[in-house]
Amino acid sequence: MDRRNFLKTAGAAGTIGISGLSGCLGVLGGGGEDADVRFVLTPAESDVNVKEQYAGVFDYLESETGASIEPKVAADHQAVLQALENDQADIADASPTLAVVGDNAGVTDVVGIRVAYGASRYFSTITTQPDSPIDSLSDLADETVVFGARLSTSGSLFPLKMLADAGLDVGDAPEGEVTGFTGKWSNDHNTAIEQLLERDEYMAAGTGAFVSLPHVPQSQLPEQVMNISSDADTAGTEDPDLQLLAASDPIPRAPLLSRRNWESSVRSDVQTALLDATESDLKGSNASDELWFTGVAEATIDDYEPVRNVKNTLGLEFGN
Repeated sequence: MDRRNFLKTAGAAGTIGISGLSGCLGVLGGGGEDADVRFVLTPAESDVNVKEQYAGVFDYLESETGASIEPKVAADHQAVLQALENDQADIADASPTLAVVGDNAGVTDVVGIRVAYGASRYFSTITTQPDSPIDSLSDLADETVVFGARLSTSGSLFPLKMLADAGLDVGDAPEGEVTGFTGKWSNDHNTAIEQLLERDEYMAAGTGAFVSLPHVPQSQLPEQVMNISSDADTAGTEDPDLQLLAASDPIPRAPLLSRRNWESSVRSDVQTALLDATESDLKGSNASDELWFTGVAEATIDDYEPVRNVKNTLGLEFGN
């Protein structure tokens, strides 16, 4: 499939179809009562139950707004967009990439940007092992690089942009053939790091900084990572060490998105409650898995301009 159209196709209703989507999400219904809010979640890229992780968020929203939250977990990033596009969800935990995809398709609005311990921006990294012959990104020509999920913003798209900026030919990545090196994609960030550590043929890994920085000595971190990243304090706290080859520009954290044509008496209340929530509101007392974000800040699609820039670099057509 032409990489310029694969995201557009993945986001279209005809790709999976309503029946296929229902199989991913479970039957969400056709709208229900006005106070029913269908909240779709992106599968976690770690070993947590994302539905349980959000238990405090749902309890808080119900107590603050009187809404009845109906949570469902999507199969993948594309299924999240399709749920919003096909009127099978009202609000969503989504990736930064889907903020751009949904806006271009006229499907979604940004409710807010999620904040982790005071930071609304995070980073992508490319790392290698300290004893590898790789000293710079240009050394990765003709080598094998492992990434997170193909549509992961920090685990695939931003690392590909960094490699392209370094002069490597990314070919039709992330969906098609790579030209200037061998690209391998794993299911998540943690798996990519594990494969870098365990497989000799993998010379570097592109992941979110939240999994790589614990293995990178703090002395290697660029100044903007030290100043902005909420993960900087974890640098160098885990064995084994990794060598940082490059860190991305700051990436806007993942948004909460609402369906643009969502008409409900509780829409405004739900969105306001999310923006007003404190860390203790969001975490609640019933969640068995810790929520990764500590607040939701006001944001618009303009905050996701860096993601549009990645799209332009890779030549991908997000949405219509």
